[in-house]
Amino acid sequence: MRAVIYKEFQTTPEIKQVADPSPTASGVVLKVKATGICRSDWHGWMGHDQDIVLPHVPGHELAGVVAAVGKHVQCWRVGDRVTLPFVGGCGTCGQCLSGNHQVCDAQFQPGFTHWGSFAEYVAIDYADINLVGIPEAIDFVTAASLGCRFATSYRAVVAQAQVKAGEWVAVFGCGGVGLSAVMIADALGARVIAIDVSDPALTLAESVGAAYCIKVADSREVVAQVKQLTDGGADVSIDALGSQLTCHQSISCLKKRGKHIQVGLITEQNGNAIVPMAQVIANELEILGSHGMQAHRYGDMLTMIEQDQLQPQQLIQRCVNLEQSIKVLTNMNKSAEPGITMIDVF
Repeated sequence: MRAVIYKEFQTTPEIKQVADPSPTASGVVLKVKATGICRSDWHGWMGHDQDIVLPHVPGHELAGVVAAVGKHVQCWRVGDRVTLPFVGGCGTCGQCLSGNHQVCDAQFQPGFTHWGSFAEYVAIDYADINLVGIPEAIDFVTAASLGCRFATSYRAVVAQAQVKAGEWVAVFGCGGVGLSAVMIADALGARVIAIDVSDPALTLAESVGAAYCIKVADSREVVAQVKQLTDGGADVSIDALGSQLTCHQSISCLKKRGKHIQVGLITEQNGNAIVPMAQVIANELEILGSHGMQAHRYGDMLTMIEQDQLQPQQLIQRCVNLEQSIKVLTNMNKSAEPGITMIDVF
């Protein structure tokens, strides 16, 4: 099969012919129909993820058709249209048995712990508990876009923050994660404030549900602006970017007993976030992380999409082929283009 592969971190990947994967006894092989190009893939290529063993094929947001099935798989057949979350659970550890596959102790992550979906085929383990059937009304590109950014935001907004109608939600960073959070919070009836440095990103945020947009010109003014708009502070604030500054601002802009949700990855290379703990204690703030979403929780999200309450396809700004994906991947930290880029030609 054809695949994007890199042999060293931070060196330009190449398209190579590599061996087709085979399914494990509990796994399947998917013919990839679409896959997203995510900032997490860029972090992996940079060498920020310790799970990656070189040489490596990136890609963790995907949808496709079952092409081969392991002998112990019971729920899936060749030809099934499927997607999956970027974190796959093993199904047997304590976390999985409690329903929290997104923090599985032995998690399987295509594109990180294993070769990923920037390829014609990808092997997926623990298929029975990790695959999600794609409704006929949802196309492969849209389904693939859910796997990391959208599903992670859905769980962050719905399960972790438990956002309610009428609440103020501040979203720091309007990349794929942030734009998804804006759309989902708006669909729940929240009043959303989108915060970013980019005019195109904020324009897109407004189009998918942001009630107010703040362009960061002076970072010292952001917290004051949020507090002024909300008459005292946001009920929920989401750091969808992942930096020392945005984490600190997100916590600082909350009202008393507000919730901060950390979704954006803050790498060790960028230093640990400095948390205003005195404010956390005095105002009884909640600080929560959000790491993907379990396959068994996809149903409500897919229903909202089928009923047109959520339109993740609005976040997809362009589709590219496998060759073009290399430039997109290696320039993710430099690109000013808003929204999500997908691969749909292999």
